[in-house]
Amino acid sequence: MSELLNAYWPMILVAVALGLIVGLVVFRRPKQRVTLSKTDAPVRPHMAATPAVEQERAVPSPAVTPRADPVPTAAKDDSDGGGEGEDLGDEMAAAASDVIGQVIGAPVHSNLPGSRGVPDDLQRMKGVGPKLASILNDRGLARFDQIAALTPEEVTMIDAELGAFKGRLSRDRVVEQAAYLARGDQAGYEAAFGKL
Repeated sequence: MSELLNAYWPMILVAVALGLIVGLVVFRRPKQRVTLSKTDAPVRPHMAATPAVEQERAVPSPAVTPRADPVPTAAKDDSDGGGEGEDLGDEMAAAASDVIGQVIGAPVHSNLPGSRGVPDDLQRMKGVGPKLASILNDRGLARFDQIAALTPEEVTMIDAELGAFKGRLSRDRVVEQAAYLARGDQAGYEAAFGKL
């Protein structure tokens, strides 16, 4: 054994030095600071600043004091109607999805189901039946505003996964229909697509 160490000590020394350098580079990276808010968009340093985010950053947050009595579940604020984002677990999950989304390059918060309200009845749109609505819900698209916000690349990606319904989103102009319904423009919808 000592002969082996005597023969290969320079290589062992180089391997240990490389391991230390890689360890320092990996573990000394700056940590991302994630702050979630009750407003429409989470505040994350890697996202471009919007006027709403800048206004929220300008307002100093009040000091948080620990509560002696736990807040009952019924008393929690559910003003968005989604029932999510109210617990510590939800905040931790959102923070983890932000970090993972940044690593893999995916816009994780843009289409989270229930993140901003009660799911809509997607079957109100022409060409969307129970099966296609179920598939869209499984993909995290539960509201008209989520579908209306889809980019052409996202539509193509989702369309490729629809199986028997492939091409339906483009052919039936589902994104355009969702935009009318998200705005509540029933007259415009009926002018473009017919009676609801």
